[in-house]
Amino acid sequence: MGSAADWKLPAKRAFRVFENEWIPMRDGTQLAARLWLPEGAERVPVVLEYLPYRKDDGTRQRDEPTGRYLAEHGVAFARIDIRGSGDSRGGLLAGEYTPQEQEDGVAAIAWLARQPWSNGSVGMRGKSWGGFNALQIAALAPPELKAIMPMCFADNRYTDDAHYIGGALGLVNFEWGQLFQTVLAGPPDPRFFGPRWQEEWLKRLNGFPPVLHEWLTHQRFDTFWQRASVGLDYSRIRCPVYCVGGWEDGYNNSITRALAELKVPRKALIGPWAHLFPPDGLPGPALEWAQEEVRWWVEWLRGERTGIMAEPMFRFYMPDCTASEVYPQETPGRWVAEDTWPSARVAPAAFHLNRGTLDSTPRAPETLRCPTRKIVGLQRMEWIPFSMSSDLSKEQTPDDENSARFDSAPLPADLEIIGRPIATLRIAADVPVAHAAVRLTEINADGTSWLVTYALLNLTHRDGHREPSPLVPGRFYDVEVPLNLMAHRFKKGNRLRLALSESLWPLVWPAPTPAVLSVVTGVSKLTLPVRAPRQPEPEFKIPLKHVQEDGSKLGGGVTVTGPDAEGRVVVERQSPQLRWRLETTAGDPNSGRWAGEMTDRYERDDWGANELCAGFELTSTPDAFRLRESLKATRGETVVFERHWDHTVKRDLM
Repeated sequence: MGSAADWKLPAKRAFRVFENEWIPMRDGTQLAARLWLPEGAERVPVVLEYLPYRKDDGTRQRDEPTGRYLAEHGVAFARIDIRGSGDSRGGLLAGEYTPQEQEDGVAAIAWLARQPWSNGSVGMRGKSWGGFNALQIAALAPPELKAIMPMCFADNRYTDDAHYIGGALGLVNFEWGQLFQTVLAGPPDPRFFGPRWQEEWLKRLNGFPPVLHEWLTHQRFDTFWQRASVGLDYSRIRCPVYCVGGWEDGYNNSITRALAELKVPRKALIGPWAHLFPPDGLPGPALEWAQEEVRWWVEWLRGERTGIMAEPMFRFYMPDCTASEVYPQETPGRWVAEDTWPSARVAPAAFHLNRGTLDSTPRAPETLRCPTRKIVGLQRMEWIPFSMSSDLSKEQTPDDENSARFDSAPLPADLEIIGRPIATLRIAADVPVAHAAVRLTEINADGTSWLVTYALLNLTHRDGHREPSPLVPGRFYDVEVPLNLMAHRFKKGNRLRLALSESLWPLVWPAPTPAVLSVVTGVSKLTLPVRAPRQPEPEFKIPLKHVQEDGSKLGGGVTVTGPDAEGRVVVERQSPQLRWRLETTAGDPNSGRWAGEMTDRYERDDWGANELCAGFELTSTPDAFRLRESLKATRGETVVFERHWDHTVKRDLM
């Protein structure tokens, strides 16, 4: 096959696109697939992306360049709609990452491998849902699956997905839930599905599960979330894995765990972008990624040595500042690499929390109380930015002023980190349920404070998320709070700041009663994963790509009003698809209300207008959540389906 040094990108070739192919399942269900097939006499490998997001009018625009580039270079591409979604015939999509979805995925892989044009080798790629199920199906070890490329994924559905944040109920649970409701209930397209599409749509509508209620009834890491959490047993994955993520995304913690725990050939790359593919990477710079994908698939699906595995295991962008400081300009920094992970070049450095300071040595212990009856979190409202222009973290001073602050002296030299900082706190609360929110910021010479990374922990989950236990009011506990994975260069002359508060709103729903935190200085500390720079860094061969936000913001504009004289704050988001209103009063955690509505419209001249509207409202008492959900479907001016749910769910130390 030749050596890696001789490898060149395969020459372009003609290909054909098959708009709809049916993949049969054992029970008679048919999965709908769009195929890009290279022309030529030899058999070729195929890469699969397996999603519920409608191949024809959902992901079509983003699928097209992927399918074209792979097929032009000798790799077939299949984009398949999950059972009960898009144009697939039969069955219902009952929730996220179900055993049925995985069983169907294994069957689809086998079908692709035995086609007359296939060489029998299949890969899986995908972002978000497609990254999740690539790992989940790889854990089932179908023999035809030879490699995967998961992007923006989680290996633990409770700790690192869009539901609970540090054991607290996240706003993102409802933001994602609204979108997912429209996915669950979307109509098939008669262009491919056929004339019985309305019958299938009504079947989906009548089988619609109130998913927000289901998620809310599982408030700890129980078997519901353990199912399909591949990080519980990485030994089940036996094919090579290339992990990809972005520093502004919420899904990065899984990447370094995968590198550390997988025993198969593996690589990872993290860039300076949000929940996006590398070529679309905002805030940027993005990457011309397609050739790297071809190298990966040629290496593992065709058996040709391309040199990709001789390069460093872990490449990542080292930002010189936060994206928030410079957007819409690209984040300044450089690409660096570690040959293995964990890396012996990364060493812990401790900064002790003393009274108001971060120091290399501890002072005598003192007990400090965090500010109370304050709203902290308005400078970091989103777990994942919906749009860079409105949702990146803001300058942190307003939140810092309402938190306990610990500042370092000006740094005598640049300080680079890569990994998860850890806050080790001796901490107490005056109530049985309370949170601890930790933010790490960089203080510039002008006094501005910029968020580098953060974490929140429901302190009842201090010994794990499976069996939480209430706090004894006034008792001090030694607690570790790992902050989110991050790379960052703190600059000489700037200062580090650790800010500690009881909550982050509206990132998470507040604890059931007002809480006061006390922390013991001297014994509490911040440990940073400090990286020694390499001189020179390994060569980075993937070309940069410069992109701009296109203005089609799913998130829409965000306005914040308040606090007023009574301490009331209101956050509103408005766009053509979304309307959210979030409100609370400082010092009154059960004054809050989260409400939202999402509309999705499916329209074409030969099809007409079909619309879905999903809504929710969440309120609470100290003992329970009240959750209302709704779904309405219309065809033209006619309401074809409408249902409302109203549930009261007991709070489980939440």
